[in-house]
Formats: sequence, C-alpha cells, structure tokens
Amino acid sequence: MTGYLGSYATLGLLLLASVLFFVVAFAANRVLRPARPADPIGKRATYECGLDPVGGDWAQMQIRYYVYAYLYVLFAVEAVFLFPWAVVFDRPGFGLVTVAEMGIFVAVLALGILYAWRRNILRWT
Repeated sequence: MTGYLGSYATLGLLLLASVLFFVVAFAANRVLRPARPADPIGKRATYECGLDPVGGDWAQMQIRYYVYAYLYVLFAVEAVFLFPWAVVFDRPGFGLVTVAEMGIFVAVLALGILYAWRRNILRWT
C-alpha cells in the first residue's frame, strides 16, 4: 500500500487488528474461566492467601515512605538529565543559554537535597 490513502489503510488495519485482539482476549477469558469459584466466601475476603484477615482493612502509612520516594525521584531525575547534558557538553553550539538552563535545573535539585538534608532524612540511623 503506497500513497496517501495507503498509509491510512495501514493504520486502519492496525487498529482493526488491535480491536480484534482485544475482543478475542476478553472472549477467551470468559470462556476459559471457572463458572463458579470454589469458595465464594473466600474469594470475597480482603486477603486471599489462606489466612483469615485480622483487624480492619485500613492501615496508616508513615510519611517517611513518601519522603524516600521523593528522594528517589530527585536523584533519578538528576541522573536522567545530567548524563546526556554531560555527553554533549563539548559539542560546538553549546551556548550560554544551555549552561544557564542546566544551572537552574541543578539549583532546583540542590534545593530538594538541601531540604532533605535539613530535615535529617539523609541519615540512616
């Protein structure tokens, strides 16, 4: 298929194949699943691991886990953006605007690390 309409035909065939795959997968799920679960009461339990649940289903999560996630994102973003910048640093056309943008980026990351340091989050004890 070539030409202007050929690319739309290819897109249409791909869309049709994906919808067909979706319908076949859900139909296979309906046909192959058990009609009635072995233990209807157990299937509706909070935990399906063989043990009876104890207590309520609400648990309070401590804020420090969110802070650890924040620090992970902070260091991951820094790594993702600083390595490509370091690779193209010596290329021609690398101007003052790019250095200023990366300086602002590093300053924002430094503020995040400074916040974590001031809150004593970076200590493991």
